[in-house]
Amino acid sequence: MDTALQSLKRRTADVHNLNMANAVLGWDHQTYMPAGGAAARAEQTATLERLSHEMFTSAETGRLLERAEREAGGLDPDSDDACYLKRVRRDFDRAVRLPAQLVEELARVTSLAHDQWAQARQASDYAAFSPCLVRILDLVRRKAQAIGYADRIYDALLDEFEPGMTSRQVDGLFGQLKAQLVPLAQRIFQNAPCVDASVLRREYDQTIQKQFAESVLKQCGFDFTRGRQDRAVHPFCTHFSRNDVRITTRYDKRYFPEAFFGSMHEMGHGLYEQNLDPSLEGNLLASGTSLAIHESQSRLWENIVGRSRGFWKYWFPKARAAFPGALGDVDVETFYRAINRVEPSLIRVEADEVTYNLHIILRYEMEQDLLEGRLSVAEAPEAWNAKMQQYLGLKPPDARRGILQDVHWSGGAMGYFPTYTLGNILASQFFAKAIADVPSIPADIEAGRFEALLNWLVRNIHRHGRKYLPADLVRRVTGTDLTIQPYLDYLQAKFLDDSI
Repeated sequence: MDTALQSLKRRTADVHNLNMANAVLGWDHQTYMPAGGAAARAEQTATLERLSHEMFTSAETGRLLERAEREAGGLDPDSDDACYLKRVRRDFDRAVRLPAQLVEELARVTSLAHDQWAQARQASDYAAFSPCLVRILDLVRRKAQAIGYADRIYDALLDEFEPGMTSRQVDGLFGQLKAQLVPLAQRIFQNAPCVDASVLRREYDQTIQKQFAESVLKQCGFDFTRGRQDRAVHPFCTHFSRNDVRITTRYDKRYFPEAFFGSMHEMGHGLYEQNLDPSLEGNLLASGTSLAIHESQSRLWENIVGRSRGFWKYWFPKARAAFPGALGDVDVETFYRAINRVEPSLIRVEADEVTYNLHIILRYEMEQDLLEGRLSVAEAPEAWNAKMQQYLGLKPPDARRGILQDVHWSGGAMGYFPTYTLGNILASQFFAKAIADVPSIPADIEAGRFEALLNWLVRNIHRHGRKYLPADLVRRVTGTDLTIQPYLDYLQAKFLDDSI
């Protein structure tokens, strides 16, 4: 006779499979689906979302969970099963507060909104997208109210992406970071020699860009027999299994970093999903534990590895061979300085490591103002432009390079943006610990060997999936809570000391 735990695992596996089927539809929507399929796809997505939610929040799931918890009294608290039950309980208690109709409607509206955002972005027409944003904001507020929160409405949404984190904690971290970053950026601007980054805007054949990037990804450890890369309007990573991980990028033949570093970023996400413990397959633990931990992996590979001098000492000769017309007269140091030029930019995903977080702080503040009613959807573009001027000294010339540049709001993902900066902080904290444990890692990277770093990440982070909440995982891996100091040390060493 099956135990309650076994029955619960089978039931949550069905929920997981419904979610993965919906993820396939989402991937297809953003890559290959014809434009005419948008309305039907919205209905399909909404139906699957509702069915998954109803199955997970049903009375039967609740009964099985209660029985399994009673049976689990003698389990080691650190065992997979004990951690599984704790995570299912947390997910269940949150999900049962949400009406199935609201879940279905939010899925339908955001599915349709993606295409409306993409068209509005292409035309730089905010007015065409703003009615969608009004509707999404209403649904997201209703979602937060249904979930409940002790302090701010933002907390209910942030917790979905970063379990256990509150906006008060984010405020404290961002306040510390902003106080350090602004003078640091000023010192870098004053001390850094003039860097000519025009080499990055020469012509780079898109087919060769794809081939070169994928050769790098393969050598870093991304398994193309269990993953693939495609094009999307806004790069993303998704997974349907540890053996089926999809990443995307976008190409600009006159801007090399867009596709290459987009690929490195999404590869970091993909490596996380490909290296989950096989025993978690089909389990609700079979994914990254939070968006900040996920972003720590993507930003680590994109920036700490991918923009390092050592990395390009190995890869630049191969890049020059691949792009002789663009790089034939360029040396590695010129290229390294170009890809690390610190300069305010309009586009978040093209921002340098020093000013990137100012883009995130802007979005975080905008989201809170919109959710709490201090800012209307109609007023948002003007507020965006004013904050860009305040934080980066730039004014977007159009909505495409301003408020319409990110996909997140069209998907209802309010509460997501802080995880990018949290990921930057954690990337440095994890990398510092990896080097302390395996001192050969920098030399390995310079020699084109990435196994030591990847193995450390798999052993300490990837394999656990959602077994631990993010704050617990950080303490287990580094021995301390999340701290900004390793990140500030990294920026100081790279951009002022020039020792990285």
